[in-house]
Amino acid sequence: MVESASYRERPARFGDAVVWERTVTGAVSGPVLPDGCIDLMWREGELVVAGPDTAAFTPELPAGTRVAGIRFYPGTAPTLLGVPAHELRDQRVGLTALWPGATVRRLTERVDDAPDRLAALEAIALARAAEAGPPDPVLRRIVLALAAGHSVGATARATELNARVLHRRSLAAFGYGPKTLARILRLQRALAAARSGTPFADAAALTGFADQAHLSREVRELAGMPLGELLGRAA
Repeated sequence: MVESASYRERPARFGDAVVWERTVTGAVSGPVLPDGCIDLMWREGELVVAGPDTAAFTPELPAGTRVAGIRFYPGTAPTLLGVPAHELRDQRVGLTALWPGATVRRLTERVDDAPDRLAALEAIALARAAEAGPPDPVLRRIVLALAAGHSVGATARATELNARVLHRRSLAAFGYGPKTLARILRLQRALAAARSGTPFADAAALTGFADQAHLSREVRELAGMPLGELLGRAA
């Protein structure tokens, strides 16, 4: 579990998802970095879907705004939402754009009135999963292979998919091709190592970057700021 004065999260009761909530304090915080995930969020009486990002996103919300969300494991949300991930790439859209308005109004009211909004969001995911069925298990194998640092070619062989099919399946499940997903997951590994106290050069070497300069370039491109500044920002 992660907690701070304005943010907390915990594992969800659904498919390796995470539920989280934040109250905007007005303090400058770090950007939301690409992670291959899709979130379903409650934001002051509205249900919103945050699609998979290809670059950092900095929310601009008034101080005091309350937000709660469920962050789905990569590849699991499209089955629940009924839309390919690439159609949501780099977007924040109201759930009414994806589901019938009457259904969304009923679910929104349920979360509005819930004493525990995180539990209410979990309940939505669990109910939808019971209707939609499980995601294709090959998607998790793709994520695990790329997260472990395997090349796209090695991932294709391990999952018994040819390059074209792997790319097409990745677009639908994750919002981008396997090369982009591998790049995003590699950055997340490097940042986790750096946050644990590993020197930047060692973090780069341990997670598959050519050197610290390579890591720094990736951070600037994907996060929009230098590595040191990014790590100095609040989560």
